Amino acid sequence: MESLGAFLKSRRDRVTPVEVGLRTFGTARRVPGLRREELAQLAGVSAGYYTRLEQGLAETASKQVLDALARVLLLDRIETVHLHNLARQSANTRLSRPPVEEPHPRVLALLESLRDTTPAVVLGRRGDVLAWNRTGHALMAEHIPFDAPEDPADRPSVPRMFFLDPLSRDLHHNWDELARIHVAYLRLTAGRFPTDARLAELIGELTMRSDEFARLWAVGEVADCTVGTMHLRHPTVGAVSVDYQVWLQPDSPDHRVELYTPTDPSSADALRILTHHLRDR
Repeated sequence: MESLGAFLKSRRDRVTPVEVGLRTFGTARRVPGLRREELAQLAGVSAGYYTRLEQGLAETASKQVLDALARVLLLDRIETVHLHNLARQSANTRLSRPPVEEPHPRVLALLESLRDTTPAVVLGRRGDVLAWNRTGHALMAEHIPFDAPEDPADRPSVPRMFFLDPLSRDLHHNWDELARIHVAYLRLTAGRFPTDARLAELIGELTMRSDEFARLWAVGEVADCTVGTMHLRHPTVGAVSVDYQVWLQPDSPDHRVELYTPTDPSSADALRILTHHLRDR
């Protein structure tokens, strides 16, 4: 998991004096980005207070201070949300194991209403597949048993599939782009749920078992994952490109429904073939 101080330092290192209007007069600098005292001055706080904040020694930071730091550090909206999430964490907070996640009946009713016409997957807060319809399963992971999400101990994990399953990796033609987004979203999730022991274990496992995950995690990107495009090399229907969009669930705000729609006529044909293939089984 990430601390407020580590996030502040990583973002401070990325901002050059020129970007925030400081003149350096050509003098050599020992830090890649802003100095602590420069950031503090621009944000309107004392250098001592900011230093304590970055070192984890300050007890609290007001919304005004955090917003001022976000402004100077050129954070976008999602990075600013992450900054506030980290600031709410307590240094003495202990990890705990949250209850097993279950999809809400209304979400399952939505899957039923979609039937097999639109691929759909229900994801938990850590990217576990809580449910999917037949087409969603066939599109994203036909090598995994359809009923796998029914057993909480055996549920497919999208982050694990993405970084540890060669078949899942081969499926995604734009794997590099999607991998970066997955890691950035997982970091945002870690800031929202700092006490989730299962989430901490997942991040630790991926860091140990995947050099690519460890490299991307060290970069420190933060991003939401709500819309995008996946270019797939599907083993049954060949090349297919789909746009994904995420629907958040008011009854279960930690859960997401991902829907996949074709981006072009040939991809629409591929999805129809996939649907017919399922019906012919």
